[in-house]
Amino acid sequence: MTADTPADYDYCMKKLIGCLALGLVALAASAQWTNPAADIPAYNIGSPTKTLPAIMSGPQLSGPYFAQSYQKTVYQMAAKIPAVLHQQPCYCRCDREMGHNSLHSCFEGTHGAACSTCMKEAVYTYQETKKGRTPSQIRAAIERGEWMKIDLDKAAL
Repeated sequence: MTADTPADYDYCMKKLIGCLALGLVALAASAQWTNPAADIPAYNIGSPTKTLPAIMSGPQLSGPYFAQSYQKTVYQMAAKIPAVLHQQPCYCRCDREMGHNSLHSCFEGTHGAACSTCMKEAVYTYQETKKGRTPSQIRAAIERGEWMKIDLDKAAL
């Protein structure tokens, strides 16, 4: 439809504005059914019911993925708390991209050494476990982003 006269132009503009308004109303109405806080990455609600895959250790902790001393330290920490890591989400979103089902999955291979999010969450989880926090308390703190305060250069067993 083309606007040949001023009246046609006004009609086209009214239709366009009406469609835009309808689209905005639909968008605003749909927002009530979304909850960004509920968008939590994959984790397991309880302790593992079967043997977990091994976390990389020993001579595996060498090579280009372990150029920084803290990378090896983080894997050593992870190996001490596998059941707790199994119950934690990983906010690097490797559940979507790599099919990981928890923070534990990150340390079964080299992904954890290449990702600062994974390493910070693992150090945070280790430190909080040592303080006596439960996996659910740690998970709630991870969801609040408390792991972001971790300085990997200060990670120590």
